[in-house]
Amino acid sequence: MHVSVRLRTALAFVHDVVAAGFAWCAAFWLRLNLEVPEPFFSAMLASLAWVVPLQAAVFWMFGLYRGIWRYASVPDVQRIVLAVLVAAMAVAMVLMLQGRPTGVPRSVLILDPLLLAMAMGGSRMLYRILRERRQARAGGARSVFVLGAGDAAAGLIKEFSLSGEWRVAALFDDNTGRHGRSIHGVKVFGALDTLRDALASMPATHAIIAMPSAGQHDRKRAADLATAAGLQVLTVPSFDDLVSGKVTVSQIRAVELDDLLGRDPVVLDSDGLRGWITGRVVMVTGAGGSIGSELCRQIARFGPRLVVMVESSEFALYQIEQEFSDPAAGTRAHARLCIAAVAGDVRSPVRMAQVMRQYRPTVVLHAAAYKHVPLMETGNCAEAVLNNVGGTWTVARAAIDAGVEKFVLISTDKAVNPTNVMGATKRLAEIVCERLQETTTGTRFVMVRFGNVLGSAGSVIPRFRDQIAAGGPVTVTHPEITRFFMSIPEAAQLVLQAGLMGKGGEIFVLDMGDPVRIADLARSMIRLSGFGEDEIRIVYSGLRPGEKLFEELLADDEATLPTPHHKLRIAQARPGCSDFLDRLALWLAELQSAPAGDGAVKQTLAQFVPEYQPQQVDQEGSRASS
Repeated sequence: MHVSVRLRTALAFVHDVVAAGFAWCAAFWLRLNLEVPEPFFSAMLASLAWVVPLQAAVFWMFGLYRGIWRYASVPDVQRIVLAVLVAAMAVAMVLMLQGRPTGVPRSVLILDPLLLAMAMGGSRMLYRILRERRQARAGGARSVFVLGAGDAAAGLIKEFSLSGEWRVAALFDDNTGRHGRSIHGVKVFGALDTLRDALASMPATHAIIAMPSAGQHDRKRAADLATAAGLQVLTVPSFDDLVSGKVTVSQIRAVELDDLLGRDPVVLDSDGLRGWITGRVVMVTGAGGSIGSELCRQIARFGPRLVVMVESSEFALYQIEQEFSDPAAGTRAHARLCIAAVAGDVRSPVRMAQVMRQYRPTVVLHAAAYKHVPLMETGNCAEAVLNNVGGTWTVARAAIDAGVEKFVLISTDKAVNPTNVMGATKRLAEIVCERLQETTTGTRFVMVRFGNVLGSAGSVIPRFRDQIAAGGPVTVTHPEITRFFMSIPEAAQLVLQAGLMGKGGEIFVLDMGDPVRIADLARSMIRLSGFGEDEIRIVYSGLRPGEKLFEELLADDEATLPTPHHKLRIAQARPGCSDFLDRLALWLAELQSAPAGDGAVKQTLAQFVPEYQPQQVDQEGSRASS
C-alpha cells in the first residue's frame, strides 16, 4: 500500500518536472518562430538547469502531490495555476537578481506559465476522464435520465462520474432557456414531457428527479411523467436535508407517496416553539403510536427538559423508548433528550394523577385513542367511548389538578358530522374539553383536527403495500371514496404549531389540501412499486361499517376564523348544554360497570352528539341512514 502510494507520488512529480522542462523549451520555440538559434539555444539550456528545479520545489511546497488524479477537479486546477504563477514570479526574480543579459526573452516568462499550467492541469483532467469512461464501460453503468437541470443535476453528474454506477444520458427541464445546452458534457434534451421521445433514441431504465427546491406539485408532475414513460423513478433528498448537511445530493432514494401528495413544507414558528418547549416538561399520551411517536421526535428538536412518554402497549412503549435511548438508532437531538417511559392506561384516574404529580408537565399532548373505524363500529362501541371520551376526560382532569398550562387534544376530521362511533367519540371528547375550559382558567385546552396520515398504523398505505408485495389484488372499498392525507411529520408539526397558538377552547382545523381518491392512491403505489394495473389488479370491496365516501373538516353549522398560520384555521363549534358533564359522567359510570350493546351505545352517543348520524352499509357499498 505505502509503496504504491510513494510510487504514484514519484510518478506524478516526475511528470511535472518533465512538463516544466517541456514548457520552458516550448516557450522559447514559440517565441522564436518555431526555431531556436544561437545564442538563445545556449541560454535556454543554461537556464533550464536551474528553472526546472526551482519550479519543482514550488510545486512540492504547494502540496500538488497529496491529491489523487482520478478525483482531479476545479480546486486542484486552481491550486496548480497558483503554484505555476508563484514559480513564474520566482523565476523572474532570479533573472532580475542576475543583473546582466541572460539571453532569456521577456515574453518567455509569459508563455512558460501558460504552457506549464495547461500541461499539468490538462494531463490530470484527461486522466480522470479516461479512467471514468473505462470504469463506465467495465462496470456496466446504468443509463438514467435526470429531471431538472440545476445545481442538483450538476452535482449528480459529477458524483456519478466517480462511482461508475450510473451514467446520465440526458437532462430534462421545463426552462426553455436551458434546452440544447450542456452540463458537464450532458445535454439538456428538452422539457419534462419529452421523456417518451428521448427514450426512442437513448434508452434508459431510471429517472432521477433532481429538483429539491421545487414545489411538491412540480415534483409530482415529474414523477407522473416518468412512470408514464415506463421509467423507475428516484429522487434526490429534499432541500432542507441538503442544506442541513444530513445527506448529499448523490444519496438518491425511491419516490414515496409524500412526494406525490402535492403538499408544501410546513413553516413553523421555531422561535415561538422554543420559548414554549425548551427547558420544560412535555407529556405525550399514546407515545408509541404513529402520531404520538412523531410528536416526541418533533418535540426533541426544541430542547425540552423532559419528555414523558405515556403508552398502554408495552411493546410500543419499548420501541419508542429504545429509539430515544439507543445512540445508534436516534439522532443527535435524541441523544441530548431526557425521557421517562411510563406504562399506563389513560382511563386510570389513579395512574394519571400519579404521573402528573411525579413529573409536573407544563404541556400535555393527548394522542392516545382508538382510531380504527370498522373495529370500533362493531362489538367495541363501549370500549371506544370509555377510551376516547373517558380517557380524555381522565387525563384532562388530572392535568387541571396538576396545574398543566396547556392540554392539546389530537382530534380527527371524522368528528365532523360523524357517521361512525370513532368519529362521534372524538367529537364528544372535543366537547368535554370545551366544557372543561369553561370551568378553569389555569389550564388552556386546545383541540386539533386533521385527516389521515400516510403510513400510520391501521391506515390504507401499509395494507396496500402488503397487498402489492403479495402480488395483489389491491382492495379499495369504493371507486369514488376520497380522503384527506398528510405526512406524519407534517401533522405533528402543525399540532405543535396549533398548540403554541391556542389561547384556550379553540378547535384548530389543519389545511389538508385537496382530497385524494383512494383508487388513485392505489394506482400510484402500484406504479411506484414497478408494476402495471394489468399485473396488480384493483378490486372494490364495498364501504365498510361506519365509512363515508368523503370526509369533512367542518360541520355544516360551524364557521372558521383565520390564524396567522396559513395552514391553520379555527372552527367555531356549537356549545354544549349546561348539565352536559354531569350527564356524561353518569353514562361513563354505567358503561364502566355494565357495558351496553352497540345499539344502545350508538343511541346514547347520538343524544350527546346531535350531528352524529349512524350509517348502515349494504352489500353494494352504498350508505343509508339507520
